Amino acid sequence: MKGATRWLWLSAVVIALDQWTKWLIAGHFEPYQVRMILPVFDLVHAHNRGAAFSFLNNDADWPRWFFSALAVAVSVALVFWLRRLPVVARLLPAALALIIGGALGNLIDRLRHGYVVDFIQVHWRLHYFPAFNVADSAITIGACLLLLDSFRASRRAP
Repeated sequence: MKGATRWLWLSAVVIALDQWTKWLIAGHFEPYQVRMILPVFDLVHAHNRGAAFSFLNNDADWPRWFFSALAVAVSVALVFWLRRLPVVARLLPAALALIIGGALGNLIDRLRHGYVVDFIQVHWRLHYFPAFNVADSAITIGACLLLLDSFRASRRAP
């Protein structure tokens, strides 16, 4: 393996965990069934045809193909970036691997079903955050780590 591509194990873990949790939800919940777990947290079996956190979620078919192509392009670009990183790098490759795993986890759903299965629903009283899944969480955490790494790198620059 070249560069920091050894971090792709993290992408594989994200994909496996994402697909496993979606399989559990689909096997135990009817579509759009909601089960309250805590007063601020529900499990729901939602179908999202748009992007993360239900952005552009509608009945049109173009988001499926657009976001599928985007997931492939971004994942390929990030793997090339990983290859160029030094083997000793830690935070940046972890961030990239999380984003790759999340993008590919949702890509599998888009290609298999035409939508992404979302199941985590958080809310406060009547204010609901759009449902999301493990892949969306990995992308979000990866993006935050990417920002953190950029701030750390800017402090080290002369």
